Amino acid sequence: MIEGNREVAGDAALGVAVSAVVAVAVTMDLGGHRAPDAAAYAFVAGLGALMLVRRRFPVLALVATATGLLAYYAAGYPPIGLALPVAAALYSAAEAGRLMVASAVAAALVVVSTTFRLRDGEDPGYLLGFELASTLGLMVAAIALGAAVRATRLLRAEQRRSADLAAAEREHEAGRRVQEERLRIARDLHDVLGHTIAVISVQADVAREALDGDPEAARSALAVIRRAGDDAIGELRGTLGLLRDQGGGEGRAPAASLRHLDPLVAAATAGGLAVELATEGEAAPLPAVVDGAACRIVQEALTNCLRHAGASRAEVRLRYERDRLRVTVSDDGRGADLTAGPAGRGLTGMRERAALLGGRVVVTSRPGAGFRVEASLPLVARR
Repeated sequence: MIEGNREVAGDAALGVAVSAVVAVAVTMDLGGHRAPDAAAYAFVAGLGALMLVRRRFPVLALVATATGLLAYYAAGYPPIGLALPVAAALYSAAEAGRLMVASAVAAALVVVSTTFRLRDGEDPGYLLGFELASTLGLMVAAIALGAAVRATRLLRAEQRRSADLAAAEREHEAGRRVQEERLRIARDLHDVLGHTIAVISVQADVAREALDGDPEAARSALAVIRRAGDDAIGELRGTLGLLRDQGGGEGRAPAASLRHLDPLVAAATAGGLAVELATEGEAAPLPAVVDGAACRIVQEALTNCLRHAGASRAEVRLRYERDRLRVTVSDDGRGADLTAGPAGRGLTGMRERAALLGGRVVVTSRPGAGFRVEASLPLVARR
């Protein structure tokens, strides 16, 4: 609303200026067959009034100005020049993007005016040598100024549009990162709780079978269940702290890492699974995302051994190569026919983790031959 009021005020001021300048030229009465009268000054007022519609109807304002100017001269009023009365209308048409129309009208005015004035006997040397150059110069300047203002306005609009698109892209990217982080947290929570529940389930069976005949074994199994429950509660609290702490400070859950494999192996061993951990090659610092993904893959594989494989032994092998880390987890369980149905969420999660880093996970098994999980993770995480 304010911008609209400013435009109206600006157009009114321009109209007053045009009328004032042309009125001075009319009042000077530099010759002509007819002295200035009310009709001449009505023409002056009309030129100024056309500036009020120049934005909505730029071509109409230009054509009306040119037509009025020709009618003014045809009536024999004193000369007021050609370019001066029509300059504002030429500027407005060019500013509105009607460059060809403005140029055509200017050329037509020059041709018609020059033809009639030569026919009336005016001095060709003065008319063609001096006045024509100044008239064309003023007309070209008005058209060029209008075109430049339009180009500047379009450039600024494009810059604003680009800035808006960039802001929208940044917002979209931030939203995508939030979703990825939520997905990562959900996967981590699934892995931790799945592993903990598997340990609790196995130990609950041990406690139930040993409750009457071997109270000591039952107490040991219940102690393992208690520790597993405490670990799960700690993980949940850490995850809630992570969700609350958007700034990444205090309360953030510790990231999964191969440095934490010993507690995983101990929990699996307490669940009745004998785990052998072996490392090949020279252990090197890993990118955090690769380190975390490798740890979660091992955790998910051991959980599978406890919950589904019916295994008594498992082997975890880490092999450090020049450009990648290979993780292999195998067991001596009953195995399964992986072609018989869709992969479980755990196997799918392992594959997705590796794929996000530019790696891959291959799971092989057959009935009676156990499971074998082979993961290949690049040491430089894919961006």
